[in-house]
Amino acid sequence: MARSHITLAALATAAVPGFDPVQAQAFSTGMHGDFFAAIVTDAAGRELIVRVPNSAEAEAQLGAEKYALETMTAGIRSRLSFDVPTLVGRAPLGKTFGLVFEFLHGDQLTLSDFTPDSGLPTSIGTAIASIHSLPTHFVSDAGLPTFSAQDVQRQTRELVSRAQATALLPAALSARWQEAVDDSSLWMFDPTVIHGSLGADSFIAGTDSVAGVLGWAALRVGDPAADMHWIINAPIEAQNIAFGSYGDSRHSLVDPKLRQRATLYSELELAKWLLHGVEQKSPEIVDDAIDMLDRLVDSIHQENTNAIGTDTAPVLTVTEVVELLDETPGDATPGRYRGMEPVTDDQRSSNSLSE
Repeated sequence: MARSHITLAALATAAVPGFDPVQAQAFSTGMHGDFFAAIVTDAAGRELIVRVPNSAEAEAQLGAEKYALETMTAGIRSRLSFDVPTLVGRAPLGKTFGLVFEFLHGDQLTLSDFTPDSGLPTSIGTAIASIHSLPTHFVSDAGLPTFSAQDVQRQTRELVSRAQATALLPAALSARWQEAVDDSSLWMFDPTVIHGSLGADSFIAGTDSVAGVLGWAALRVGDPAADMHWIINAPIEAQNIAFGSYGDSRHSLVDPKLRQRATLYSELELAKWLLHGVEQKSPEIVDDAIDMLDRLVDSIHQENTNAIGTDTAPVLTVTEVVELLDETPGDATPGRYRGMEPVTDDQRSSNSLSE
């Protein structure tokens, strides 16, 4: 059943004591999940956003986001480099409910905004690093999911096995992913607090910088690379800036295989799409997934991207390179070290699973 912006304005009135709306308009958040949403404004200019789920899945997601945001105390939020939605009210609506948040101003990003000539890759790298620097105990103390590196490796192996069981995977990808999940060196990371469902549309930007981050339903402790996988779809120069900014913010805490796992997770999104099509018995989705998997194989071959291995050196952050140069005899030059100059299309092996 559709919910009009007038209905949502009435919900805001019921959920927020003393709030008297004078204007309401429908709003599309572009977030994952199915919601009705509206921006509601009172006479003083205060703007709230009301969200109501229109499916059981969206209802569960909204409930999870409510709980996650409630665990984020003022102290936790002060550690972040951006704003987080503030929940100000909840009210029932028929058989479901609606949540009311303070409206975060700014432009919701798309991947096309993530360009190397803007300040966004730097700001996004810093923003993600601030999430991953939060103390893990606030998540575990709240009973939110907490996964070890071994848990993540096992979950990823299970996903690959399920995709292989469809007998629809190209052999090259099946072997590539199997090698990745079996390589213990890839999974030697320290779990951090992660957002859990980051994408370009999770970010609200001001002028070339991140002003806010939305969609916290999957907040957990897990693999930091899971928050970085979507960056792999950006132009290579923007990727380099974002990963470099992240590395500079995290310093020695960055694991050397972060970008390789992010690449793996990016590729495995296609496996998830294939499995979704199989589970839904949808020939259209299955055919679409197979087509994208074939194009991924072509891309890997064209870019000379290798299977995962342990014989190449990790990519260094800018800070690590500077420190290394300070310790290196005078014959060393910046060109000897990867990461000092923009990577060309022919050098896209920075996204290789073999780094």
